[in-house]
Amino acid sequence: MGVNRFIISFLISLSISFLFTSSHGQVIKLGTVAPVGSQWHKALQELAQEWKYLSDGKVVIQIYAGGIAGDDPDLIRKMRTDQIQAAALATSGIAYIYPDITALTFPNNIKTDEELRYIIKKVGPFYEKQIYEKGFKILCWTNAGWVHFFSKKPVDNPDDLKEQKLFFWGSESNYFDLLKKSGFNPVPLSVTDLLPSLQTGLVTAFAAPPQAALAFQWYSLAPNMCSLRWQPLPGVVVLTNKAWKKIPKKLRPEFEKRAKRIGERIWKEAVNLDNEAIEVMKKHDLKVSLITPKDLAKWEKLINDVGAPVLVGHRFSQETFDKINAALKEYREQLRKIDSLKSEPLVSYKGRAASLKAPL
Repeated sequence: MGVNRFIISFLISLSISFLFTSSHGQVIKLGTVAPVGSQWHKALQELAQEWKYLSDGKVVIQIYAGGIAGDDPDLIRKMRTDQIQAAALATSGIAYIYPDITALTFPNNIKTDEELRYIIKKVGPFYEKQIYEKGFKILCWTNAGWVHFFSKKPVDNPDDLKEQKLFFWGSESNYFDLLKKSGFNPVPLSVTDLLPSLQTGLVTAFAAPPQAALAFQWYSLAPNMCSLRWQPLPGVVVLTNKAWKKIPKKLRPEFEKRAKRIGERIWKEAVNLDNEAIEVMKKHDLKVSLITPKDLAKWEKLINDVGAPVLVGHRFSQETFDKINAALKEYREQLRKIDSLKSEPLVSYKGRAASLKAPL
């Protein structure tokens, strides 16, 4: 029965694709793990409508949401074989194309939304160039919020997390081995397997933004959230270079402009959506633990003493990490200058005028 249902679904999908291809100039199949009806899904639908309108119906985006086309590694593999041509991916997914993207999400390095926006503005063009050379065009940057630890039992520090069976998404052996050697219990799975694995007890903890924990209902089986912002989770919407070049040249600038505008809106909404998601989950028995300075010191020691030596120069290059930290330093110095100006006592107009006249 299951096999028959799969064959029927495949044939229907193939027939629909054939009809679209026959009646339109270009069909772009776009995959995402974002749930149907979520903020990201609605934004992608809006992008599809705008591209269709701008091209007079000649460019059609078909969206496969909710992981129906697989999770991020599957989507990248399918783009490489032209089964799909586009995807909305988290940085952890882009790492399969260009591993240095993970330098953006080094734990506890970038600490605020403003810092993240500045970093993307500074190093985004560098990443876009590198990823284009790998065969993919970044249409826009998005933001899925901040990653927190969710667990069946409260997690305030690394020792608490070591008692959990931690969901591990991806196939990065360096990172997996680091967790194992550090005393954690990572369980490698695809993101689409997380909910049933929480149900069976195969995993008891996961790291995710609050928006995702709510949208996928993962939090209901791991109703404790650590307040620590572990890492940011920027994302991108990418299109294969092959598909991008098929789009009429005169349409590309406006297509990209519309994509960036939608990405910017997602970015602005992300902070509020994170906070709203937490409030909704708290009404349904989510408990948020506030970490103490002592707990924070334990996390920082883990990152600096254990994480940095293994990840920097191995998971991503030192050169790229230096680019990010240089931009981060630049931003923080600018912020300090602004703060110092704000703290200076105001000088009256009369006093300022007198000081200007004094040298004369």
